[in-house]
Amino acid sequence: MTEPYTKSYKFPLTERMMSYNIAYLVDSFYLGSYNPSKQYFEYRFLGDYAKPVIYLYPTVQTDVSVKIELQGRLTCTYPEYNNGWNVTANPDGTLINKTDGREYSYLYWEGKGNAIWDLSKGFVVKGEDTIEFLQEKLEYLGLTTRELNEFIVYWLPLMKENKYNLITFQTTAYENNAKLHITPEPDNILRIFMAYKALDNYIEIPEQQLSTFNRSGFSVIEWGGTEIK
Repeated sequence: MTEPYTKSYKFPLTERMMSYNIAYLVDSFYLGSYNPSKQYFEYRFLGDYAKPVIYLYPTVQTDVSVKIELQGRLTCTYPEYNNGWNVTANPDGTLINKTDGREYSYLYWEGKGNAIWDLSKGFVVKGEDTIEFLQEKLEYLGLTTRELNEFIVYWLPLMKENKYNLITFQTTAYENNAKLHITPEPDNILRIFMAYKALDNYIEIPEQQLSTFNRSGFSVIEWGGTEIK
């Protein structure tokens, strides 16, 4: 009888791994889920960037260029990225994409990479309490009602059935791995990136200290997240 392979190794994530299907095998080692008796492997990268969306709020109608410097690769964008976005942004947040002339509410992207997230501080929250927790924290961080509602609608289905979630809001690791280049330069930028891990049992963890954001001038708001397996 073949015993499951239980060891877990970490290898550097390369462009070749991200471009070809051998990446699924690396992921299996990352997740400790490799089993030689199976003919398939879990295909999920650690360090994914799930639905970051970027809102632009200039004080007057402004032509804006946005580029992402990602340690990894973009897997989906809307509107199409085309080596960057060039839009006309309005104070109410609506965007006119110069490539197709269509109106958008925000710039959307997803990607794959190999960032190492900091889970040393955060919050352990019951899945059933996800709504109340996110409403409180996202409002404190500085999202508007519309923005936090869009955040919760996306993440709630993935979190609410878990017994507990370890939730952290990443700053340094996220900004170092997914840099934004915006012209003209905004007066203020708020980037909220949530990393969470489903837990079967409650654990003690130092509480993360959060800072609130005050909007003024040309403000850029971004939110996104990742699930850590």
